[in-house]
Amino acid sequence: MGQISLVNMSRTSWLTAAILACTIPSLATAQSLHGFDLHNATIPVEHILSGGPSRDGIPAIDSPVFESASSATWLEAGERILGISLEGVSRAYPIAILNWHEVVNDVISGRPIVITYCPLCGTGMAFDSRVGNRNVKFGVSGLLFQSDVLLYDRQTESLWSQIMSVAISGPQQGTKLDSLALTHTSWGAWRDDHPDTDVLSRNTGVERDYMQDPYAGYADSPRTLFPVINRAPGPWHAKDWVLGVEVNGKYKAYPFAELSTQGLRQFTDELAGERFTIAWDEENKSAAMLRDNKIQPSITAFWFAWYAFHPGAEVFQAR
Repeated sequence: MGQISLVNMSRTSWLTAAILACTIPSLATAQSLHGFDLHNATIPVEHILSGGPSRDGIPAIDSPVFESASSATWLEAGERILGISLEGVSRAYPIAILNWHEVVNDVISGRPIVITYCPLCGTGMAFDSRVGNRNVKFGVSGLLFQSDVLLYDRQTESLWSQIMSVAISGPQQGTKLDSLALTHTSWGAWRDDHPDTDVLSRNTGVERDYMQDPYAGYADSPRTLFPVINRAPGPWHAKDWVLGVEVNGKYKAYPFAELSTQGLRQFTDELAGERFTIAWDEENKSAAMLRDNKIQPSITAFWFAWYAFHPGAEVFQAR
């Protein structure tokens, strides 16, 4: 299964391969998988699974090309994007492209960043890619932990958990990444709020059908393609969206279903002794954590994925 490539594979064959992959005993028990040394892994190696594609079988975008908002006529207003505003520059990264690449190594105003997306968990996260005195570039390892993508850095070949934002093996083991504020919303909402935004172009240097969703139907199913250690309880659907926040080492989830029931555009909440604002956009199904009207780093994720990593976290429920 480690040699499976996404090139020219249909959605059916790709996802079938992924399902079969988790029925085969993981080679991680031998302290190595996909060529990555796992001897000092901080997570149980038996729970590190091959997702099907081999290392770089899902190709990261290393030289992103951007176009203006007016030129991105192929994007419909309701399509989902990850948006970032940094150093006075706004950029949108369409999920339609990220589904096929998962990692974009980018630079904004001289600052190296990495945009990451895990289609299996619905998680989009941005990080400052300066690690110590190095500007690090990331790739897709082809490995998963708790159904979430494990990134790797090309300088040391350490593996990094996206959701935990930390290196779990290799020379960088234990090193944290600095998260950046990222907005998961519709293209129409982002374009209205950021008319000067740049948009990641489909000119990626790789031949993919970006009008096809390789995960069509996945978000509607309560099943996951790969096992997780902590299975999320109801009443929420496994793939319901939640906003996950962290304050002083404490975590809390805000299910979109509860935010919709609450019916407020903004409200104040408290966690670990600190107060902040939760902003909810009902029309565009987007939520954010604010302090002093500035978006703070957080994560939008499927409920099962958030719970897999934070089973003891608080959960907001509408009054």
